Amino acid sequence: MRSDSLAYDSDSTPVPLHRQSGFLAFLVSRLAAVFAMQIQAVVVAWQVYDITRDPMSLAYVGLAQFLPMVVLLLPAGDLVDRFPRKRILQLSWAVQGLCSALLLALSASGNGDVTLYYVVLALFGCARAFTGPTLQSLLPNIVPRAQLAQAIALNSSIMKIAVIGGPLLGGILYAVGGSLAYAVCLGCFVTALILLVPVPVRQVQEAKAREATAWRRFTAGIGYIHSQPIILGAISLDLFAVLLGGVVALLPIYAQDILGVGPEGLGALRSAIAIGALLMGIFLGMRGIKRHAGLVMFTAVAIFGLANLVFALSTVFWISWLALLTAGAADMISVYVRMTLIQLATPDEMRGRVNAVNMLFIGSSNELGEFRAGSMAAWLGAVPAAVVGGLGTLAVVGAWSRIFAPLRKVDRFDDATVEHRER
Repeated sequence: MRSDSLAYDSDSTPVPLHRQSGFLAFLVSRLAAVFAMQIQAVVVAWQVYDITRDPMSLAYVGLAQFLPMVVLLLPAGDLVDRFPRKRILQLSWAVQGLCSALLLALSASGNGDVTLYYVVLALFGCARAFTGPTLQSLLPNIVPRAQLAQAIALNSSIMKIAVIGGPLLGGILYAVGGSLAYAVCLGCFVTALILLVPVPVRQVQEAKAREATAWRRFTAGIGYIHSQPIILGAISLDLFAVLLGGVVALLPIYAQDILGVGPEGLGALRSAIAIGALLMGIFLGMRGIKRHAGLVMFTAVAIFGLANLVFALSTVFWISWLALLTAGAADMISVYVRMTLIQLATPDEMRGRVNAVNMLFIGSSNELGEFRAGSMAAWLGAVPAAVVGGLGTLAVVGAWSRIFAPLRKVDRFDDATVEHRER
């Protein structure tokens, strides 16, 4: 009996990932849901700004979604470990579809009270808190462990397709009418729900010990992360690399004042990061990483820092574009290795809580990273702020490679599995 329930052909060779039962349906359902989120994010921001003509309203749009999500992420991780994950994902997408329907009703009615939009977006943020940890915890119950890394790479590529195409489609739909855009979002969520229904989910392992209180369950998850240098190192390395090295918040300054390329160039610079990540994701989905996984991750984060440093110092548009393309590709390698190691190093009964903490770190690093870059640029200037960030990322790589030596020494992904480390 094979312990990971891997499907095999008659000649005892593993069935290709695209033929694994339910995987393609899961992939397309996630694509539909992410497209809906990306389209809606663009449309609701434009619509609220059209109503208010107040730049602060855009800050409130983000805040209304971010705060509920941050507050609920850790409780969501606890629920993901205690209840059927597929059902939680269905309920989460159903609530997000309801939010699209409510936005559709507000848009069609011509209601100019933006407070109602913020209320709907807060509900949307509550639902999204359950989506992230559920998706990350559910995937290992859909695909065999031996193909998990490839599945993560393909999932990440799907995300980038939606990140590139969703805002573009949202802009086109909004030009036709906001109501149409929300109707498309609602249709995407319904499609995602329908496609998820037949996806088979392997039996989730029961927790070895059911903690009596939510606080004990939460602290058990935090304690497990703290006791595992592979998981703690991977999560914290990403946190500080993005916190220090991210330059997205500075792109408008570079496009206008340093590179002189205007809004069209700004769009090209933003797309370079996503294109680099998409291309690398496709490559990893086909080839993968077989050896030296930990060292590859550290190298990728170092390349991310170097690429952002080149961007910081460049005054030539095509060099800046290639630097951001490289940074996006390096970041995808880091995401691929980090997510695979975290999933394999975490027992199934802990995955919800561990992934919730990971999502919290990712969200915080993105938000705080933009604040760090913007505030430092206001204090020192855009170029010094970007240079300091790139150098800080390289310093973190050097320090973390010594502090978290077990992470750096991981060779094959299977070396991080719970079973391997318990031998």
